[in-house]
Amino acid sequence: MKILIAGGGTGGHFFSGVAVGEAFLTRNGDNEIIYVGTRNGIEARVGPKEGLDVRFVTISGIKGKGLVSRLTAVAKIPLSILQSAVLILKERPKIVIGVGGYASGPVVLAARLLGRKTAVVEQNSVAGATNRILGKVVHRVFVAFSPATKDFPPGKAEVIGNPVRERFVQLLTLESTQTVGVGRKLKVLVVGGSQGAHAVNVAMIEAVSGMSDELKERLHVTHQTGTKDEELVKDGYEAAGVPSKVLPFIDDMAEAYRFADLVVCRAGAMTVSELMISRRGSLLVPLPQAIYDHQTTNAKVLVDGGAGELLVQNADLASNLRAALERLEGSRTTLQQMAGKAGELGKPAAAAEVVDVMYKLVGRP
Repeated sequence: MKILIAGGGTGGHFFSGVAVGEAFLTRNGDNEIIYVGTRNGIEARVGPKEGLDVRFVTISGIKGKGLVSRLTAVAKIPLSILQSAVLILKERPKIVIGVGGYASGPVVLAARLLGRKTAVVEQNSVAGATNRILGKVVHRVFVAFSPATKDFPPGKAEVIGNPVRERFVQLLTLESTQTVGVGRKLKVLVVGGSQGAHAVNVAMIEAVSGMSDELKERLHVTHQTGTKDEELVKDGYEAAGVPSKVLPFIDDMAEAYRFADLVVCRAGAMTVSELMISRRGSLLVPLPQAIYDHQTTNAKVLVDGGAGELLVQNADLASNLRAALERLEGSRTTLQQMAGKAGELGKPAAAAEVVDVMYKLVGRP
């Protein structure tokens, strides 16, 4: 059958949609997957390169914009719904799933009005604006973390975890937590998302600069900086005398997780899910500007589960980060316990669960 997956804009939305699409193909290789997004989102750049069938609607964001931008966005809504309806009538998908982002709104709404079976996937602990609206009308809601259930009608949301691509899951789960804390050096992975995080980059350099020479020698840092801070971070580690591998972007994140004993990172939905699946403890620095402060809520899922520690982005971030690294370097048992707790929280079969539920919804065995 034909399945339409709508949404994107960011990697977190788009790649969870790709994971669901791949799970439908695993279920039946004759299934046909169509992705719908916007020409400005990551789906427009990455989708065609991966050989995916990507279509586009004309829509943009409203929340957090200026008055003119909001009015322009509102004016695009009727056109985007019309475009979505035309696409659905032409392609005749049996299932339409929204994965968050601007494009999911008009596509899923049009699909529901045209009698298709619909669902949304919410990656964060706090639901986004589009999914909150769609959650009132779709047939099923899938959430990654239990705190998000409160953002949807009672009893409608099912906690399944975040859909992660199968080949990534396989790579992340190749090695167990027995590799954590083994060896003389504490292997730290620092990631601030695909674009890096300037505040985290600067805090990490300040943190290691204030460490003792003995501790510096016992560290090895792999650091994804983003393009703007690559030289700044390289120079910082060199000046501090800390062994490091600094990259603007890490292509093989699964391998980076597997090499690490501890991860210093933001708390985006997919990062949190990858930490669980890869069974790695973390020091989490939520993005303060995130809408609804959802990264803090995401982080607390790991913190409350004993798998991570929360560090606030403020004037004390560098000193708090240094103190945490010093403490954890001296307690490999704590690192191993955090890793084990992360693994207990992981839900690697999330994408397959979406497929199972939607097959039942359309009456397929």
